[in-house]
Amino acid sequence: MEKHENNISVSVNGKVRRVQPGSKLSSVLNIDFPCGGHGKCGKCKVKAEGMLSELCDAEKKHLTEPEIESGIRLACKTFILGDCHVQTLEKSSTDSKILADGTMSDFTLNPAFSSYGAAIDIGTTTIAASLYNTSGTILAQSSMLNPQSVFGADVVSRIEAALKGENNALAQSIAKALDETICDLAKKTSIKPDEIDSVAVTGNTVMLYLLTNTSTEPLSHAPFITQELFGKEFTAQSIGLTAINADTKVYLPNCISAFVGADTVCALIATGMCEKSETRLLADIGTNGEIALWHDGELTVASTAAGPAFEGVGISMGMRGETGAIDSVALKNGEFSAHVLGDCEPCGICGSGLIDAIACMLDTGVLDETGYLEDESVAISGPVYITDRDVRMVQLAKGAIHAGINTVIKSNGITYSDISCLHIAGGFGSYLNMESAARIGLIPKELTKKVNVAGNAALSGACMLLLNRDLRKTAKQIASHAKVLELSSNPLFTDEYMEQMMF
Repeated sequence: MEKHENNISVSVNGKVRRVQPGSKLSSVLNIDFPCGGHGKCGKCKVKAEGMLSELCDAEKKHLTEPEIESGIRLACKTFILGDCHVQTLEKSSTDSKILADGTMSDFTLNPAFSSYGAAIDIGTTTIAASLYNTSGTILAQSSMLNPQSVFGADVVSRIEAALKGENNALAQSIAKALDETICDLAKKTSIKPDEIDSVAVTGNTVMLYLLTNTSTEPLSHAPFITQELFGKEFTAQSIGLTAINADTKVYLPNCISAFVGADTVCALIATGMCEKSETRLLADIGTNGEIALWHDGELTVASTAAGPAFEGVGISMGMRGETGAIDSVALKNGEFSAHVLGDCEPCGICGSGLIDAIACMLDTGVLDETGYLEDESVAISGPVYITDRDVRMVQLAKGAIHAGINTVIKSNGITYSDISCLHIAGGFGSYLNMESAARIGLIPKELTKKVNVAGNAALSGACMLLLNRDLRKTAKQIASHAKVLELSSNPLFTDEYMEQMMF
């Protein structure tokens, strides 16, 4: 391969890229780095040969002898010293099940654009988008993994990365991803990207801070004071977008607090629950669990850090919902029966399959209500197994969500019977077997029959704010009148969390 000046040529899946000597393999790859590139999870395995750094301790820990002999390396711990070839082992992100559809309540059409408009939801894990024309017809959808995962799987990791001087890199990373998403929407519709003359971008508060390169320092410690809650327009140029005209308006909806963001506001608009007379509950179950209760004309919101276990992160054989992932498990004649995406040999388990598997383990008795597992691991299907550590990760995550729901309900002096509907939002919740979720205690069993699966309600709400500019006033009202219930210092939440750790 030819060298240019001080750059080194790296072939990635046959495509040549040029980097500076000393760069990590992770810098040229678009794969998941669940632990933020710290060499703790061992899931960024690639096949590499050429002038590379020597194996480090983390690689020796996570790689088997046969893997080492065949040239497998950890991308986050391998440095490029000269020309090399790299082959990724993961499935393309296009194989992932990334949800772009969701509930959308009735609204009047009053577009905030003249030709074409795009709505984008920046999730901690994924990005999803929709393109519309002025008649309100959806023309295309696009999705991809959030490339910021190289800095960490959750918002805390990314805040830490920003504070260590990576804020510009984080902003550039997401801006590039939005440009790619916009170009993909345009390509699918056979239009030019610059014909898109308005964009609405939603996400949690941290995602919008990182997009706009706003300092995350106030979000890194109590009392978590926000210097920016958005609810305004930016120019494309000001936030680093280049696929559309520099002066194109990009609207970022209102956030409520440091950890209840514009995605929650958009979900509330999409479900229309704040327009209802009856008591309703919204739970967005993911890495960050947001909960909202509408009762007697008042809105109470809260956020709880469930962790990324539901996304497969931190789970021994966890993975995204893509080909090879076990996405559901049932008991047949007392044995585990697993469904695998792509109808092939399983290579891991995604969030919905994990919840099913835990429920089945409880039903068979190999797992008790305390989380005690008779053996160190339980085989689910083929090479896929669940360990006692995996069980504990699920306990922590599901306990946080259930405890958050109970704390919000009890703090308003009501009971499960007062709630007419539980809206479950987010991609993970959309593929979830609610019976399994109730069985393990992720959601209250009393609310199982009241569940309404809202899908990607955050994106749907952003679409509505794009298609009816008047709803932006509604978004502002929702955000400004919401009562934030701080769970971290709430003694009721602490008690609930301990109780809900049990299965």
